Amino acid sequence: MPRKPFICGNWKMYTHRAEAVALAEGTAKAAADTPGVEVGACPPACYIEAVVAAAAGTPMVVGGQNMYFEPKGAFTGEIAGPMLKDLGCTYVILGHSERRHVFGEPDDLIARKVKAAFAAGLVPILCVGELLEERKAGKTDAVVRRHVTAGFDGLASDQAAQVVIAYEPVWAIGTGETATPDQAQEVHAFIRTLLADLYDARLAQAVRIQYGGSVKPDNAHALMAQADIDGALVGGASLKVDSFGAIIAEGAKAKGV
Repeated sequence: MPRKPFICGNWKMYTHRAEAVALAEGTAKAAADTPGVEVGACPPACYIEAVVAAAAGTPMVVGGQNMYFEPKGAFTGEIAGPMLKDLGCTYVILGHSERRHVFGEPDDLIARKVKAAFAAGLVPILCVGELLEERKAGKTDAVVRRHVTAGFDGLASDQAAQVVIAYEPVWAIGTGETATPDQAQEVHAFIRTLLADLYDARLAQAVRIQYGGSVKPDNAHALMAQADIDGALVGGASLKVDSFGAIIAEGAKAKGV
C-alpha cells in the first residue's frame, strides 16, 4: 500500500483564540481541497477544542504538542493523553527537539509517553534528530538510531506501524537552514533500515516519515519528491494559511496525489 503523505503544522506557543480559529478554518479548507494528502494541525492545548470545532466536517486532523505519560494524577501543569483524546485529538507530538533540548526530556521519558499515547487512543508523531555539533562529529546515525530504538521500545508491530516519525535536524529548526533533499533522504532511508532491523521490511515500508526543519513553499516540493520522505512537520510556515496551503499543494504535486 502506498503511504499517504501527511503534512502537519506545529503551532508551538503562538496564536490567540481568534487567530487559531481563523488559521484552523483556512487549514481545513486546504485539507478539503487536497484529499490525497492528510493535513493536520497541533495548536496550543488551550485552543484545541476551538480548533477541533473549526475543523468539524472536514478531513483536517488535530493533535496535541505534548502530553504526560500518566493518564491522570497530581501533576500540575501537565496534560494527559485521555484529555487530548477527549478534546478530539488524533495525534500527539512527542520528543520534539524543544522538549528534548529546552526542557531536558530524555529518551526513556519519551518512550513512556509513546506507550501512554497508544493507551489513550492517540497516534504518536515521534520526533528524532541530531544537533549541529552531532552532525559535524559524524554522529547523525548514532543519534537517530538511539531516538528511534528508544521510542519504539516495547511496541508491538501493530502499534509500530502506526507511529509517524518526524526527522528534524535540530540545526534546521527555526534557523532558516534546511537539510538538502539528499541529506534528508539519506536519513529517512536510514530510519527505514532501522525499522526493518527492529521489525521487518514490510513494516518499515509502511511507516510514514516526515521531514521537519524550516520547511517552506519553495523547498517543500524538492523535499517531498524524495522516495522516503512522506510529508512534513511544519513550524513557522504553518502559522499562515497561504504559506501552509502552498506547502500542502507542493507536497501533493511532488507525490502525484
